[in-house]
Amino acid sequence: MVSPGLILLSGFLCHVAIAGRTCPQPENVSFSTITPLKTFYEPGEQITYYCNPGYVSRGGMRRFTCPLTGMWPINTLKCTPRVCPFVGILENGAVRYTTFEYPNMVNFTCNPGYHLNGTNSAKCTEEGRWSPVPPVCAPITCPPPAVPKFATLKVYKPSAGNNSLYRDTAVFECLPHHAMFGNATVTCTAQGNWTELPECREVKCPFPSRPDNGFVNYPAKQVLLYKDKATYGCHDRYTLEGPEEVECTKWGNWSAQPSCKASCKLSITKATVLYQGQRVKFQEKFKDGMLHGEKVSFFCKNKEKKCSYTEEAQCLDGTIEVPKCFKEHSSFAFWKTDAWDVKPC
Repeated sequence: MVSPGLILLSGFLCHVAIAGRTCPQPENVSFSTITPLKTFYEPGEQITYYCNPGYVSRGGMRRFTCPLTGMWPINTLKCTPRVCPFVGILENGAVRYTTFEYPNMVNFTCNPGYHLNGTNSAKCTEEGRWSPVPPVCAPITCPPPAVPKFATLKVYKPSAGNNSLYRDTAVFECLPHHAMFGNATVTCTAQGNWTELPECREVKCPFPSRPDNGFVNYPAKQVLLYKDKATYGCHDRYTLEGPEEVECTKWGNWSAQPSCKASCKLSITKATVLYQGQRVKFQEKFKDGMLHGEKVSFFCKNKEKKCSYTEEAQCLDGTIEVPKCFKEHSSFAFWKTDAWDVKPC
């Protein structure tokens, strides 16, 4: 028969053994908080896992009781980030992101010609919403361009009421006798302003000088201005070299300086030459002389091969060099054959 004292001792030892099996600090679950958090727990004590703000529980239990064994049950709880809704497509812009999960951010940019009306970034909040709200890309506009002094607006078609949109253009022109320095066309830029405006300046030219052996006509005015014109001509048997009409340029000078070139006279009395592809008698065709710039080809003999060839000569301001190979025959040397009448080489 077991004594009552032995029974009491056995029960006390069993109670001490059971009471000594405390639970350790529970394992950590990412993005969660344990309440209460202690270094050890007595059997029967409860703990609760709470997912941190911005995270939600996925699977597993959240409340556990320390058992008599002193070992926490297997915990399969996961705290995952909240997911914000699809941010959408930014019209006339772009959205840059990695994920739509808390606490990530998205960034917004607009295409050239548009500006952000709102924030350039938004964050996925603890509640699963974007903050601040995504922006919109509004078109950039330019106010009507300023008109330079001595200029008028030739072409201007605003696309947005009285304003212009990115890449719209305007065209200026200067008042009469004013020259434009710069680009006549200006463009609305992505910064909402116009490219550099041109400048219109009054330009004066000196009176054109009369060429030797010629004349010049120009407007009967006290001052000659930009775009004014002058016409040139030459006296008889002189040839105008350069344009007949010249113009006062934006640089304050004339577009050209024509001159009058003298004709050429030759003492040749008998020669057949090529002129503009045809054989002509020199003394008949050029009885008044050759005009400046005119060309003829003289016939010469190749005595060794007994054939003929041509060499060109040109009248240049009263001077012409007859080829040395050309031989002019006397009218009395009727028995000699002219070079032009010999077969070509």
